[in-house]
Amino acid sequence: MEILLVEDNEGDIRLTQEAFRESKVWNHLHVVKDGLEAIAFLKKEGTHVNAVRPDLILLDLNLPKRNGIEVLQEIKNDDKLKRIPVLVLTSSEAERDIVGSYNLHANCFITKPLDLNDFLQLVQAIEDFWLTIVKLPRE
Repeated sequence: MEILLVEDNEGDIRLTQEAFRESKVWNHLHVVKDGLEAIAFLKKEGTHVNAVRPDLILLDLNLPKRNGIEVLQEIKNDDKLKRIPVLVLTSSEAERDIVGSYNLHANCFITKPLDLNDFLQLVQAIEDFWLTIVKLPRE
């Protein structure tokens, strides 16, 4: 499984990396730290010319350079990218962010838990569902 984490918070990046490192399913977690880099990675532009196509995207909404809603919109409007499942994983609980994400066809909206153990359990639940149960499309 190739997973793209779009996250600018170093602490959340480390937690996510650690949680997936303990995974039962082989995976490779790629990390980009802003919206512009996410689009470059997905479109294999610039320094990401050799990037792999992710099987799953974990997308924060509060990103520098280009916010998560803009990134989600670009992904879902691109015929080559729109079938990649996008899990919005953010600190926001705002109804406008939830509705906006689903209006742009996010596959789910998850508010990041503040507690470390809850965060680790969340990543485990993502793994259990998205990496072992769900059948994901290939390119």
